[in-house]
Amino acid sequence: MSSTPPLLPRKSPRQRRSQLTVASLLEAAAQLLETQGLEGFNTNAVAERAGVGIGSLYQYFPSKDALTLALLEREAARFEADALAALEVPDGPAALRHLIRASVRQQLERAELARLLDEQEGRPELRAHLDKGRFGQLINTLLQRPGLPPQADAALAAADVAALIRGLVDGAGERRETDLAHLQCRVEAAVFGYLERAAAAARGLQGRECESGMRAGAAPA
Repeated sequence: MSSTPPLLPRKSPRQRRSQLTVASLLEAAAQLLETQGLEGFNTNAVAERAGVGIGSLYQYFPSKDALTLALLEREAARFEADALAALEVPDGPAALRHLIRASVRQQLERAELARLLDEQEGRPELRAHLDKGRFGQLINTLLQRPGLPPQADAALAAADVAALIRGLVDGAGERRETDLAHLQCRVEAAVFGYLERAAAAARGLQGRECESGMRAGAAPA
């Protein structure tokens, strides 16, 4: 009977040398995924590429899954640092464009790495350790900025916008797209188009059309 691989790090690097070792291991893991794919990704190969002994790797990462989770968290932290700069932009549309640009960069600048990590992120045992709620919270905050169409239900609109951005950029990654500007243009069109139409529906300009569409798409009782 197989046991679940441990996911949490054995210890946190406190000294500068330890921090550099962990950083080297994570970058080696990223490079292996990019060049060898999941088939060539294992702890021995990561340690060799990082130039450290396998014992040093296991001091911090008790399994390949623990290493994968740490790499997911590293990429999430890098994206969050880029995305949070949108909070410094007072204009709503410009702030939202910054967030979209950060999302596109995260997906396409290291496209193969992002694509493979997206696959791993879908595994329930890894996903349970990742906080996905902050993205929606950030969007909710940005939707309150001046210049954006006011939404009747900001939380629902933020959830929809988050789904739009994730769906479009993840789909582009799966198709191995490389044109950042083109993808950003499409994501902006989808997001701002949604916000305009949702705001119009809230004002009653398209309420009947939306209601009839929902009735038409509803399953029969």
